[in-house]
Amino acid sequence: MDYATLIPVIRRLALQAGDRILAVYNSPDFEVKAKSDASPVTEADEAADALISAGLRAAFPDLPLITEEQADSHALSARTFLIVDPLDGTKEFVQRRGDFTVNIAYVEDGIPRRGVVYAPAQDRLFYTLPDGTAVEETGPFEKDSMGETRPIRVATPDNAALMVVASKSHRDQATDDYIGKYAVRDSRSAGSSLKFCLVATGEADLYPRLGRTMEWDTAAGDAVLRGAGGHVVRFDTHEPLTYGKPGWDNPFFIAFAPGVELRK
Repeated sequence: MDYATLIPVIRRLALQAGDRILAVYNSPDFEVKAKSDASPVTEADEAADALISAGLRAAFPDLPLITEEQADSHALSARTFLIVDPLDGTKEFVQRRGDFTVNIAYVEDGIPRRGVVYAPAQDRLFYTLPDGTAVEETGPFEKDSMGETRPIRVATPDNAALMVVASKSHRDQATDDYIGKYAVRDSRSAGSSLKFCLVATGEADLYPRLGRTMEWDTAAGDAVLRGAGGHVVRFDTHEPLTYGKPGWDNPFFIAFAPGVELRK
């Protein structure tokens, strides 16, 4: 993969998809449908998916494309592929809470090498540069040219006073019990893949996820976090989270800054 070609494409598509999403988000009303697994989907999900998929297939026709909104792609098997969640955090979108993101990632041999996470309602744009380092770009965002960026890097954690981020829509007692094993200075809730980005920027030290996620939910945020010096590991073994798994399901996982003393 030529990363110098990849990064401008996925950045532009994420921004364009964000425009489509905000047009629906800012409208007086929109329809919310239920998918086969009872999760919500809106016209914003579908419009963003169509735009991103068309753009990726045109630019990289030989790469498998896995996307949440296209069930046929879930039957594919690959170790190197593009993977998309066109609107992560649909529940936050429906409730107009703003914590939703556009996610596009490139996975090579099971490892998320590059990715972009765009939170259009929050004007926050995170991505990996061609060299693999992670940045946050400050707006206004031009589609065809990168603006001013700042390198992002995980914090050096203080295990006596950790900052923790957890899911806004899926937080449960098991998550709270696990967080209770740490000395926590403060805890905050956030939706979607923004949680990875908050660890990547040093705004949080630890993000545990004790719940079901799919690879399209995590790959882009995982790539950004890795580019900022962070790690994502399986909850059970603390081995690195890998991609291209059968069914595209993730195990429980922990995203964290190096130096956090992980608990079992």
